[in-house]
Amino acid sequence: MIIETNNAKETFELGVQIGREAKAGDVYTLVGDLGVGKTVFTQGLAKGLEIEEPISSPTFTIVQVYEEGRLPFYHFDVYRIGDVEEMDEIGYEDYIYGQGVCLIEWSNLIEEILPEKRREITIEKDLEKGFDYRKITIAERE
Repeated sequence: MIIETNNAKETFELGVQIGREAKAGDVYTLVGDLGVGKTVFTQGLAKGLEIEEPISSPTFTIVQVYEEGRLPFYHFDVYRIGDVEEMDEIGYEDYIYGQGVCLIEWSNLIEEILPEKRREITIEKDLEKGFDYRKITIAERE
């Protein structure tokens, strides 16, 4: 499925919609260059999970845990990960195979340990269509 958004509000609202539909055990992977709106999308997804706490990228901690929504939300950012063994050290399987919702930014860096069942989200810019235009591709993996 391909969705086009034309501003940050639309990208946020798409995240809200996906968050409202999320179920325990869902895993979302998120890929896109710096500045494409991954954090805006993630903030929307958290809002859809009824999380009111501010959401920021957990770049220096690998995972940020939010438990006050309708489901626990585990927000990973693996951009700075040096080796997939670091994921073992934080017990990533407890999160990914747990009863919350996982979103993993820069998931392409840990492809070999991702669960087969996941929803892959890719956000891309196209400056010919406008500075705020985003093409968001959502693919189901089983």
